This record gives sequence, C-alpha cells and structure tokens, in this order.
Amino acid sequence: MCNKMRKIQLFVLLILGVCNVSFAQNILTLEDAILGSRTKFAPKSLNQLQWQGEMNKFTFVKNSTLFQGNVENDSIVSLLHISDLNIALINYDSITLKRFPKILWKNSEQLEYVENNNLFIYNISTGLFDVIINYPEGADNIDVCEANNMLAYTIGNNLFININGELIKVTDEDNPGIISGQTVHRNEFGITGGTFWSPEGKFLAYYRKDETMVADYPLVDISGRIAILENIKYPMAGMKSEEVTLWIYNIEKGTKTMIQTGEPKEQYLTNIAWSPDEKYIYIAVLNRGQDHMKLNQYDANSGDLVNTLFEETNSRYVEPLHAIEFMKNDEKKFIWQSNRDGYNHLYLYDTNGKLLNQLTQGEFDVTENMGTDKEGKFLYFISTQPDPIERQLYKLDLETHEVIRLTINKGIHNAVISQTGEYIIDTYSNISEPRIINLLSVEGNVIRNLITADNPYQNYKLGEITLSSVKCSDGKTDLDYRLIRPVDFDPSNKYPVIIYVYGGPHSQLVTNRWLGGSRMWQHYMAQKGFIGFTMDNRGTLGHGFDFESCIHRQLGKLEMEDQMKGVEFLKSLPYVDTSRIGIHGWSYGGFMTVYLKLHYPEIFKVAVAGGPVIDWKYYEVMYGERYMDTPQENPDGYEQANMKNYVDNLKGELLIIQGTMDPVVVWQNSLTFVQECVDRKKQIDYFIYPGHPHNVRGVDRVHLMRKVSEYFIDNL
Repeated sequence: MCNKMRKIQLFVLLILGVCNVSFAQNILTLEDAILGSRTKFAPKSLNQLQWQGEMNKFTFVKNSTLFQGNVENDSIVSLLHISDLNIALINYDSITLKRFPKILWKNSEQLEYVENNNLFIYNISTGLFDVIINYPEGADNIDVCEANNMLAYTIGNNLFININGELIKVTDEDNPGIISGQTVHRNEFGITGGTFWSPEGKFLAYYRKDETMVADYPLVDISGRIAILENIKYPMAGMKSEEVTLWIYNIEKGTKTMIQTGEPKEQYLTNIAWSPDEKYIYIAVLNRGQDHMKLNQYDANSGDLVNTLFEETNSRYVEPLHAIEFMKNDEKKFIWQSNRDGYNHLYLYDTNGKLLNQLTQGEFDVTENMGTDKEGKFLYFISTQPDPIERQLYKLDLETHEVIRLTINKGIHNAVISQTGEYIIDTYSNISEPRIINLLSVEGNVIRNLITADNPYQNYKLGEITLSSVKCSDGKTDLDYRLIRPVDFDPSNKYPVIIYVYGGPHSQLVTNRWLGGSRMWQHYMAQKGFIGFTMDNRGTLGHGFDFESCIHRQLGKLEMEDQMKGVEFLKSLPYVDTSRIGIHGWSYGGFMTVYLKLHYPEIFKVAVAGGPVIDWKYYEVMYGERYMDTPQENPDGYEQANMKNYVDNLKGELLIIQGTMDPVVVWQNSLTFVQECVDRKKQIDYFIYPGHPHNVRGVDRVHLMRKVSEYFIDNL
C-alpha cells in the first residue's frame, strides 16, 4: 500500500473515531495520563481469555467467576466461582483467595495456578484439587514440568527440584558468583529463563553461570541510616564477561552432566530446545563477537557434541532469538527462524541439518510462528506484510506453498489457535478501534464477535492523530511517523513541538494499534498546546535486517540523520513554531536526546533525557558489543558516540534524569557527563530518583512526568 493511501485511510478512520467525541469537555489529569491507561481507561476486554484444553470452548474471568463460552453456539455459562476454590481449600493449610488466580488449562478438565507458595492443580469435574505442591519462601524462577507436575526453582544462587514433596538440591554452591537455574547473558538472544524441562520430565537442563571473574559494580542503597553497598556483576564492553555452561540433571539417576560446548568460555549458549524423544538437546552457540552462530546437537546422556547442523555468519551480527520448533506430525523435521536473507523468515530442516525448504519469503518479517495444525498440513504465522506498522495472521499450505491471509481488518493482530486446530481467537486494535475480539474459523471467517470495546476517552478531549511517513536521506526508505495535534487545534496558530524518541534496535513506536501506539502523556501535553511527534528511524524494528542493523559500529549517526528528516518535515508545516522544538527520550532514547541536543542546539531548544547512555564503553557486553563491537575493535565508533565530546556545543535547556540504582544504564554515564559540563563551565539541570532502577515505576512515575511536563511548559 502506498504511504499516501495509508495516511488517508488512517486519517479517515481517525475522523470516524473522533466524531463521537467532538463535544467532549473533560480533560486528562496527569494521573489519568500516567496511571489510567491500564485502569480506568483500559479498553474493555475478556480477562484471561484462553482455550479450554483440547475442547472447542474458551474461558475468561469476570467478577471472580470463570466463564465458559462455546464456539458452536452463543452460550456463556458459569464454570467456576472463587468461592468454589475456597471451599476446596478448606482442608488445606492455604490462605483464602481474595481474587481469582491467574490460571492455565493443563487439559480440558484440569487447570493450574501458583499462589501462596503452592502449585495448585484443580479438577473441574470433581471440584477437588488433584495436586497441591508447596515450595518455600524465597523460592524464585518457578518452572512447572507440565508432564508430571514437578517443580524446579531457585533459592539464592542454587537450584532445587520438588518431586511430589521430595526436595532435591541440584546444586550446592557457596560462592554467590556461581549461579544455577537463572537467566543468563542479561536476557539477550530471546533468553527468558534458566531451566528447561524435557518433554516427558525425565531431565532438567539448566544454565550454570560463573561470573566470579566479572568486575563488581557498586550500587548504593541509601534507604537505611547507613547507606549499604550493593555490588552487581556488570560486564562492560571489551572487558571480562561471564562464563556460561549448560547442565542436565537426570531425574531417575540423580546425576548431573555438563554439555560439552567447549572453548572459548566466553560464548553465548542460546535457544535451548529438547528433541521430542529426549535423546538430544539443541543449542545455538554464538561467539562473543556475535557474528558466527552454530546450531549444535548434543547427546543428553553423555553431553557430547553429536553434530553441527548448520552455521550462520554475518559481517554485522547474528542474533538467534528463537529455539527450533519440531513439527507436530514429523519429529525428524523442525522450523528455524532466521533473517539470513534480509528479513526474518521460517526455514524447514531435517534433524541431519539439511535445509528442506524456505517456508516464508518476501520483504516482510515473520514476527511470530504460531505452529502447525495436528496433521502438519498448515503453518500459521503473524507478519509485517503488507504494511510494517501492522501485524496480520497468515496460513501457509505446506504442500502447495499457498499463503492465505486470515485477518483482513487493519491493525495489530494477536491470535490464539485452538488445540483442535479448528478455530482462532483474534484480538486486534488500530488507530481508531480500542479492542476487538473475534472468533474465527481457520479459513479466516468471523464466526462471532466477542468484544467491541467503546472508546474509553469518548468524553475527553484528545488531539487528532495522523500516521504517515517521510523519506530518509537516501530518498527511498520510508520512515514512519505519528503526529498528534493540540486539542482545539487552529491551523492559523503556531505551536511548539515535543519529539518523543527512542530510536534503538528492537523498538517500533509507530504502529497502527489503538491511538497509533501513542503514550497518553503525549495527549496530556497536547491539552497544554504542544504538538506531539514520534518517528521510527533506521535502526528500529519492522523493516528488515538491513534497516535495523545499518547503525552497526556507528550508533547515533544514521538515527540522527533520520530524526532530522523528521524535523525538516515539521518545519514544512505552517502551524509549527520552529523556534520552539523540544525532545524527550529514555534509555536509548535518552542517548538520542542528548546526541541531537548537542549536535543541533539551535534546533532543539529544550531536551529531557532519562537514563541516557553517554559513553558506550560503560554499557554491558551483550548488547553493546553486538551493535558497536568492542572499544578496542572500534575506537572511532565509540569516540563518535561519546556525548562528552560534544559538551562545548551545549546551548539552551537540558535536563537529565537518573535512577540511582540503575543496573542497566549505570549512573556513571550521566555523572561523567555532569562532570564534563562542570569542567567546561556548561550549565545543565539534573534530577535523580533515589532507589529507583532504570525506569521510574508506580506512583513515583507521576512525579517523574510532572517534572518532565513542567520543564517543557516552563522552557518551551
């Protein structure tokens, strides 16, 4: 779809959406804008909506009751009330439930939930608990084996397994720098946990992380009368990193085996997957330079390397994010995700490492592999086609290779396919529709609408939103933007602009979801007479590997070029006051805010940067070295991206905000910048949040955004 048509269509949708609120009088408070989007202004939904095991029935929670819906008719029946659970708990030493727990269906009759240091498995048919397993206070990283209800969890730095009440201490490390069963590599490469149950529960694979050789980094907790030093392990780019191994615990034998992943010790072990027969474990082994990956197969009993199935290399970086997924109807075949041809696509391999077929191809990214039906005839996936700011559901016929689009309505779709493979729950939103939930057939036909949410802001004044794009400096590449006009907009007036920026990898701020993905703080500021503008520059998500990775070794440079194209567009608008342009961002967006402020002080009158990276040599190994290599390998790139080198350019107003316990962008970044400003006799504003980590959450976030808002109101 051409960008002009996209802009017109989205604007028309917007007009349709705001016609009903043209006489609205209410305005947002800051509390509404910051805390209300997930509470009183959250679009109507169905809480805990999911399929009930292998039935063509779905369940959701409302008013402390679990309801069941039937695809084949319109019936909605009450299945379980919180009082039923509490009655079943009378004979157990458990705390009475005050809210309906977060459940997961194990099958059509059993549901499980974790509450009050217990794993509960409740049987709908009997009204009794089939299983209750207790775990101790302080247990963390709870991992339930769905095959037999065993529990793995960590206490401190050690790993434990609970088998029907019998406690097994898998590791016994006194040194706190040696950690088992927890996430590693700072949650990069798609890593979200540290334990991996085999399909039948005969084995538990787990990470062992040795970070004793990593330098301690000091964080200071001032909450007590005497401040307390809290050291964390923070491997900075180019410095010594952690050493990770993968181990397997044999449940029956009680033995441990280390997988022989070999040297060098500083490598990344990612995308862990078990073979369906539990004989093998697969690991994507990535070198520290992150430009060479091997998909290795290991023997689960001996730990020996069996085969390297294939390798991937790239002069910029290789970033494996998804473990292999075996076909349901053929355990000798699996699907691998890779952006090796420029976009993230699905590839079919056999277990000998032979490429059988590239399943998806084209100038779009597959964003989620939904898997196949039971017969293995159709593969379902969500992708960015036909428009990068949308997500649509598709079905691939694995025999004919025909691709069928299943969701037609514009927007961001999330789909859940029933275990029977017959039906789909489709949840989506777009710029003018807060939330729609439909039941679909696997042919994509709408069977029934479950929810069409009203506009929760229909009685409030919001500025008009436009989604469109501008061309970047190459004259070809589209850069998507979102523009929010002030409330009671008058095109004959001149308005100040606040650019909200992030701009880093794995981000996409401009999408065709509810309100265009905008933050309600931007609408709060639109009430104050500000234009809100956000643009996704090169380096962000959704447009393929080259678009995202072209910033490699030169962070900030191309991103800044693109953001200035956005400024050029803003200057072309007759209602923009070009003498009053501000910019705000956090984390990578904080880095971009400072970068732009120092390079174009005559353009950006006011800037507010939160938790900014100032010097990439202070950032951690895994993320930092992927995009910048090491300081030793790329000294020029690190110098070009070092904000302290541009302090002499500082003019106008700059506010930097920092959490004192930030373990992501450590405090040293902004403190060294302040020192450089002092040395060069430059004035800046600086505000800290004691005890807060990288982001300021909870009620304190209202304080934060009031600080940010007033800074722009006072100075812009």
